[in-house]
Amino acid sequence: MKWIYLKAIVMLLLISFSSNAQNKNNSSAIGFGIRAGVNFQNINGKDAAGDKLENKLVPRFQGGLTAEIPLADEFYLQPGILYSGKGTKFNSNEAKLNLGYAEIPVSLLFKPVLGTGKMLLGVGSYVGFAINGKLKQQNGSTTDVKFANSVTLAEATSAYYAKRLDAGANLLVGYEMSNRWSLQLNAQWGMAKINPQIEGVNNKTAYRNTGFGLSLGYRFR
Repeated sequence: MKWIYLKAIVMLLLISFSSNAQNKNNSSAIGFGIRAGVNFQNINGKDAAGDKLENKLVPRFQGGLTAEIPLADEFYLQPGILYSGKGTKFNSNEAKLNLGYAEIPVSLLFKPVLGTGKMLLGVGSYVGFAINGKLKQQNGSTTDVKFANSVTLAEATSAYYAKRLDAGANLLVGYEMSNRWSLQLNAQWGMAKINPQIEGVNNKTAYRNTGFGLSLGYRFR
């Protein structure tokens, strides 16, 4: 399934390159900006028995660079490159999971004029690649998260493992003021399982990143 997400991202990027080529004589039409804020992240899904996970939200940082490539009047393609913190607090043992991703979101953005600024409405997808992770136990001890797509039962019981690849859908709504500062509310639904397959074990475990956040941004042009 992960290849479906990757193909979708490639298609969106190809559209952006095509649009860029059409506007090569007017490069000032392409906007660039920065964005940073707080995300409230969780891991939802099912445990090994197939029961719904009941974990808790945790605050995490997200920030990075974005671009706005004109497609049509009031419509833009918005790719970005972000550092995105994710994780959860497990109800079962109060342990806290912290995962850091290099993330590439690509959204179709609608920016109609509203008052002296512009409304922001966007929908799209993202692909993330885990670059670090830590698991903090209730007693305060901390261990590094290891990354693999498949592990043995012995490995699974000796350390905490996760897959590096994450992918899903995103939604955003916000407002950009006339001075190019903007406030944005975003939500993400992870569609790729981030828990590795345990060799020789058939269970219903399915961990997926989900979350929402608030960020402040500035567009340079």
